[in-house]
Amino acid sequence: MENDGLAVAVIGLGGIARNAYLPVLGTRADLRLRLMTRDRARLDALGDAYRVPEACRFTELDALLGEEPPQAAFVHVATVAHVEIVTRLLDAGIPTYVDKPLADTLAASRTLAEHAERTGTPLMVGFNRRHAPAYVEAARSPRETVILQKNEADAPGVVRDVVFDDFIHVADTLRFLAPGDVTDVTVSGRVEDGMLEHVALTLSGPGFTCFGVMNRRAGAKGERLQLIGDGHRRDVHDLTDGPTGWTPVGRVKGIEQICEHFLAAVRGQTQFPDLQDALATHELCEQVVERLDG
Repeated sequence: MENDGLAVAVIGLGGIARNAYLPVLGTRADLRLRLMTRDRARLDALGDAYRVPEACRFTELDALLGEEPPQAAFVHVATVAHVEIVTRLLDAGIPTYVDKPLADTLAASRTLAEHAERTGTPLMVGFNRRHAPAYVEAARSPRETVILQKNEADAPGVVRDVVFDDFIHVADTLRFLAPGDVTDVTVSGRVEDGMLEHVALTLSGPGFTCFGVMNRRAGAKGERLQLIGDGHRRDVHDLTDGPTGWTPVGRVKGIEQICEHFLAAVRGQTQFPDLQDALATHELCEQVVERLDG
């Protein structure tokens, strides 16, 4: 029965929602999707594609949060709108998954985390690489040295925007893969006319070094992870360490798994990730921005 499904809102229907999340959420029979975007044409096109009833399509948050608010929400709007929308959802008591980052400053990110704690409403940040099968397996491998590259073909950008919207994946993955407590952090990079061209981050501790780099003018887009430890090397290219065959992209990238984790937590079947751990990644990103802008 349709009414037996969990009512889940997807707020913001840009590229991330369309290409990563809707192909996962829209195929689940245990969900009743509610879609929201101010773009009416896009709303109707996606509503039709995923067979979302007209009554479950919204262009305004007030209407979405009306008489029958959703039981959970995925937020994929632009980062600048995160604080306003997530705050409204937390105030309404709706467990919320927000695509990284929480906000584009550490102060605003802390404010959201504190508000979630104050309202008692679960808040989860979408660090999907922690759920990507190849990276989960990498976290089980011996690793004295971790090298992660995440490059763009030609996309320099404002330092804060690049660090919080994209390089945050590198920072969080290095934290995830660090095999011990980090005791030293180093940052370097190149900024020309206020635009970030490349950035490098090193996290080190007793017996290990994790190095992450992003070049925004690499000539090609791609991601490569290499781990070395205990006399062995492991290589992962674009989140895969071998042929994936017919495996859906959402499963390779951990989108399917992180959605399942969030929904299971909403249903009380598992625990939500530690929000303070996610906040620690935002603290590291603020540190990167300060050193690049300093």
